[in-house]
Amino acid sequence: MLTLDKFEEASKIVTEVTHETKLVYSDYFSEKCGNMVYLKPENMQLTGAYKLRGAYYKISTLSEEERAKGLITASAGNHAQGVAYAASKYGVKATIVMPTTTPLIKVNRTKSYGAEVVLYGDVYDEACEYAYKLADEHGYTFIHPFDDLAVATGQGTIAMEIFKELPLVEYILVPIGGGGLATGVSTLAKLLNPKIKVIGVEPSGAASLKASFEKGEVTTLKSVNTIADGTAVKTPGSNIFPYLQENIDEIITVDDDELIVAFLDMVENHKMVVENSGLLTVAALNHLGFKDKRVVSVLSGGNMDVITMSSVVQQGLIFRDRIFTVSVLLPDKPGMLAKVSQVIADEQGNVIKLEHNQFVTTNRSAAVELRITLEAFGTEHKEQIIKALDKAGYRPKIVRTSL
Repeated sequence: MLTLDKFEEASKIVTEVTHETKLVYSDYFSEKCGNMVYLKPENMQLTGAYKLRGAYYKISTLSEEERAKGLITASAGNHAQGVAYAASKYGVKATIVMPTTTPLIKVNRTKSYGAEVVLYGDVYDEACEYAYKLADEHGYTFIHPFDDLAVATGQGTIAMEIFKELPLVEYILVPIGGGGLATGVSTLAKLLNPKIKVIGVEPSGAASLKASFEKGEVTTLKSVNTIADGTAVKTPGSNIFPYLQENIDEIITVDDDELIVAFLDMVENHKMVVENSGLLTVAALNHLGFKDKRVVSVLSGGNMDVITMSSVVQQGLIFRDRIFTVSVLLPDKPGMLAKVSQVIADEQGNVIKLEHNQFVTTNRSAAVELRITLEAFGTEHKEQIIKALDKAGYRPKIVRTSL
């Protein structure tokens, strides 16, 4: 049972390994959505995510015999690091099965805590099945990343901290993958204040809990497709499902494109790196159907490799019309490039890439294609540059949406 006593016990125990992640009031997101928005930055935890809470508390409840057998789990990364670090604190062996698609930074950090990493499967569910197989073969103690009441209790300590800092909180937004975090936070929140509303947020490409709520039973998706790898779960937890049904007031789904824009907003306005799964609650702020409420967005993690980060930043700039590519046709004559460049310079556009195609027509003297990738200040500035090119007779066309 998830009781107040257990949550209080867990809150004391997890302080042995967790950092204090005080709420951050966001002027930017508050103004944007019309509410009083506070961020709970679990991306600042030692292992880069909230998962350490549940893993450490769960291991604290095990017997010496269970620990001595060695621990095993499956995870897309954050739970893996939590279990690996917690196991190292208890001096026990840990084996972590991770999907082959797990970002390299999460794999390397998991190894750095002394755990053995096994890469298997394309998604969490496949990795989890293999982890159970290894547990049976070697007698390991399995630590489930979300479908475990002790793990959920540890995750719920986040709600205890939120209430201590902001007793009058009215809404808590929490990311949902398998549902362990949402179970712990929503259950404790309702115990502390039955009137509070807890909103779960899923990626639209992996909305397994929403599908389960609609059918009234745990439902497995045929496939998942989302850049939010930490929440790419086909099946929510069956043990925790009744708690989710009782305590989650609403589920919001967000598209990957919204996460990309949210990443850019977070970096520019709060100077924080938050992984795609951790940004679900930030993207959901645009979907809230109320105003002037005290809202806490839980930022669940910040483990993101630089290649993914680079891709997300690039796409975010494109979505914001701050980078775009146009095609213009011009005669193949000396000085034409300078003339086009001058038109762009006059409008304060910044050229970052040029591609010159002399073979777009059989008559080079009549026309060659020049593709220009530009930086702009935003949509209005982009349209201003295109209008100037059109006025100069170059008939610009948007030709693609990536670099």
